[in-house]
Amino acid sequence: MPKLEGFEFWSHTLGGARHVVAPMVDQSELAWRLLSRRHGAQLCYTPMLHAQVFVRDANYRKENLYCEVCPEDRPLIVQFCANDPEVFVQAALLAQGYCDGIDLNLGCPQMIAKRGHYGAFLQDEWDLLQSMILLAHEKLSVPVTCKIRVFPEIDKTVRYAQMLEKAGCQLLTVHGRTKEQKGPLSGSASWEHIKAVRKAVAIPVFANGNIQCLRDVERCIQDTGVQGVMSAEGNLHNPALFEGRSPAVWELAEEYLDIVRQHPCPLSYVRAHLFKLWHHTLQVHQLLREELAKAKTLEGVAAVSRELKLRCQEDMARQKEGENPAGGLPFFHWICQPYFRPGPKEGSKENRGAGSKRALEEEESNMDVLSKNKQKKQLRNPHKTFDPSLKPKYARCDQCGNPKGNRCVFNLCRGCCKKRAFKEMADCPGHGLLFKTKLERSLAWKAAQPRLQDPQQAGPGESGGLPEVLGGALA
Repeated sequence: MPKLEGFEFWSHTLGGARHVVAPMVDQSELAWRLLSRRHGAQLCYTPMLHAQVFVRDANYRKENLYCEVCPEDRPLIVQFCANDPEVFVQAALLAQGYCDGIDLNLGCPQMIAKRGHYGAFLQDEWDLLQSMILLAHEKLSVPVTCKIRVFPEIDKTVRYAQMLEKAGCQLLTVHGRTKEQKGPLSGSASWEHIKAVRKAVAIPVFANGNIQCLRDVERCIQDTGVQGVMSAEGNLHNPALFEGRSPAVWELAEEYLDIVRQHPCPLSYVRAHLFKLWHHTLQVHQLLREELAKAKTLEGVAAVSRELKLRCQEDMARQKEGENPAGGLPFFHWICQPYFRPGPKEGSKENRGAGSKRALEEEESNMDVLSKNKQKKQLRNPHKTFDPSLKPKYARCDQCGNPKGNRCVFNLCRGCCKKRAFKEMADCPGHGLLFKTKLERSLAWKAAQPRLQDPQQAGPGESGGLPEVLGGALA
């Protein structure tokens, strides 16, 4: 059967999916996908997988895809991050038998993506992206799709989308934020960018951003003309979002835990999901937040969830008629509802400067009250201090900035020193690298060995004379 493309792929293979669960690292695992599908999701993506690790590590393939095969979990698109055409295609070939499409992540804005040179940090390398999509389109038996972030300029975003379409992308998901819009600086997604892309390409487009309830889904489709809408954070706080329902938190928490018992996943995933689902309740019952964080087993996590349910039912019993939800929430805390991330001016400090994670950590270290994370560390080690002035100061490597060796002859860290010493065939006693010494020893040993004679120079009476030996034997 020939590979379906564009709208045929969307309408036949994906069933005309309009309600889509986004790829989320450590969060869109099989159990969560099954829960979301039960509540209105029509298409799901796997968490982002690293193409290079997927190719070289059989256990990684097994844990993240092969062992998660489930007939109910279709249609399914597997997402990879990659920056090499050959590696991307090798990973996709290993995964294509377990999914309906392969997605290239061009939207991750996190610092780890910058260090690894993937995600949104490839969006200026159009030649590389063209070669990756083109090769995948030629080699794979399933369609290749892309998830992107926008540029500040609409026209550049449109040209970017058209370039991907021309290279062979069969479905495009557009997150209406730039790569700089993340964390406290997320702001609103631009549906104008998404609308412009939808008008400019001849392949299906999914919209991502500003989706907190079913009304947002319907309004986004109407305003932008996209074929479907993808939700990430909205889905994490209310998996019934695509049903248009806001059920009691414990209803979905209990259902999710039941699915996890059938389809196990790491406990860290489960705990993270419950922190999202119970987010608003944990602001009220903060002691149970610590209990949930300390739980070491699935049953321990389930016990905390049951206790939260009991606390909520007690709060419901005390609720007065006509009482409004506290804290400006649209619903009472025990109801699944959106979480609106505070902007930089709405946080605990009036002005957080650049708003970077490191800047926030430095500010917190100067505060009298430690953050919860630091309080946990201090519980484990009462003598621990977070005063930056008491931290040991390390001299930096001249090349990479890591701590250098105190006795390194090149003033480098061990990794950089090893490369330089090998290149220059030199020694560094400080790092125990003896390339020059070993070379000299090797040459001296070779010089001391007796030289083997050339068989052609051997005399007639010597054992090396093969003709004479044979002649004597024949006589």
